[in-house]
Amino acid sequence: MKSDIEIAQEAKLIRIDDLAHSAGLSDDEFEPYGRDKAKVALHKDRKPHGKLILVTATSGMPAGSGKTTTSIALTQGLKRLGEKAVVALREPSLGPCFGMKGGAAGGGYSQVLPMESINLHFTGDFHAITAANNLLAAMIDNARHQGQVNLKTVIWRRVLDVNDRMLRNIVTGLGGPANGIPTETGFDITVASELMAVLCLATDLDDLRARIDRLVVGIKRDGSAFTCKELGATGALMALLLEAMKPNLVQTLEGNLAFVHGGPFANIAHGCNSVVATKAAMTLGDWAITEAGFGSDLGAEKFINIKCRAAGLTPSAVVLVTSTKALKWHGLVPLPDIGKPNVEALKKGLCNLDAHIDNLKHFGPEIVVSLNHFATDTDEEIEIIRQRCAEKGVRFAVCDGFIKGGEGAIELARAVMEAAAGEPKPLNFSYETDDDVVTKIEKLATNVYGAKDIELSAAAKKDLKQIQELGFDRLPVCVAKTPYSLSHEPTWLGAPKGFTLPVQRLILNAGAGFVVATTGAIMRMPGLPKQPAALHIDVVNGKIVGLS
Repeated sequence: MKSDIEIAQEAKLIRIDDLAHSAGLSDDEFEPYGRDKAKVALHKDRKPHGKLILVTATSGMPAGSGKTTTSIALTQGLKRLGEKAVVALREPSLGPCFGMKGGAAGGGYSQVLPMESINLHFTGDFHAITAANNLLAAMIDNARHQGQVNLKTVIWRRVLDVNDRMLRNIVTGLGGPANGIPTETGFDITVASELMAVLCLATDLDDLRARIDRLVVGIKRDGSAFTCKELGATGALMALLLEAMKPNLVQTLEGNLAFVHGGPFANIAHGCNSVVATKAAMTLGDWAITEAGFGSDLGAEKFINIKCRAAGLTPSAVVLVTSTKALKWHGLVPLPDIGKPNVEALKKGLCNLDAHIDNLKHFGPEIVVSLNHFATDTDEEIEIIRQRCAEKGVRFAVCDGFIKGGEGAIELARAVMEAAAGEPKPLNFSYETDDDVVTKIEKLATNVYGAKDIELSAAAKKDLKQIQELGFDRLPVCVAKTPYSLSHEPTWLGAPKGFTLPVQRLILNAGAGFVVATTGAIMRMPGLPKQPAALHIDVVNGKIVGLS
């Protein structure tokens, strides 16, 4: 089979203005960025009406889950059934594109296009967020250098959208007084930044401004919060983020509308594309397919407890993506052997599927388990998973979208339409809004992850005291943890139970409206692997090669 990039480069794209006009967009509602992508600003009198479908997955593994491919395939499958479906996805980060994972525009015959552009610079949104974040950092340091503010602590960190472990912990301001105040600090990856979360949760420009105003960037000597508004930086950040706030319109391989906008990681951020892109998809389509990163314990949990709660969204159904390879991985089969038939290991790994089904049942929406099909899957293995889904009382479908595109997702599309019939069920949230931060983490740990309790480090207890003193101890929580296990330990596969979840730090994101809780050894600036994908990416005869 041809590589992803070969399939993408051979595709004949619909001109973006023709695509936009076919969707009913007027000329003043979109601005082309070349021939194949556009920024969109819908008229305010348009209202979302489409059914919202969330795509999540069982616990991750190094080979990936196939959520994005399934999301795109489902959108194409619905179109083949005569339905008007739009997909809303996150933008890929340069970090994993050049690191271990590779690109994130789907795969095979279920991709969003133009693939190379989406995976690389695209419309410059991530660069704008990086620039705005680092301008704010520079303005904070300048105000300190000029004696305009006396801070006990600077909270705001710089960001960069590459994996670089050397930048996790650094000292700035060396070289004498003319070069600033020596400060121990560090970089996060752009997709873990609070500004990324702010952009993705903001409902409009007024909300974006209010959230930027609320950013707590430092602590004054009297213990009070020093905000972006007090610094006077909000206007400059708004100017840098004005175009980035508009969702990006592209297309699937089969000509569906696709919004690709925002990109917080789900293991270290909230893992959902922007609210404005999701609502745009619901406005222009009768079906809006969106993905939340990693499993039900990460992206889906945050989608429901943070995004849906803040934006008033309710999914009509949830697609839970799994594969025989993923379940065999959680049945303790070594990575090189997960493509080989192994019924006993598959049965052993079903506990991971069970745990994610139970999580999603707690949240409320109807569930469709989608098997991401591989040529090595046997009929017996598929039947085992089908039978387990029947026992759990959820729908099951095989999706062959990678090889067959929309045609391979018709079974899944029909199952989703059946599951989403009627009004969506009310959501059950994991915690009450007035629960304190620790109680919220405890409820997630015990009810979603399978832990027996949590344990705060000395640093986390210090963070908690400060958050309480600032009056932010009732915010939602965004847990940063490994995607490879329901626990905090990536080697604990299957469905671990009865462990203690270690909370290392509590990081206030007042503008985004949540507290980040880091667990285990999780870091907000990844490093490159031993053999990064960057080693295989090049330009040959004017075309990018090696990007997947």
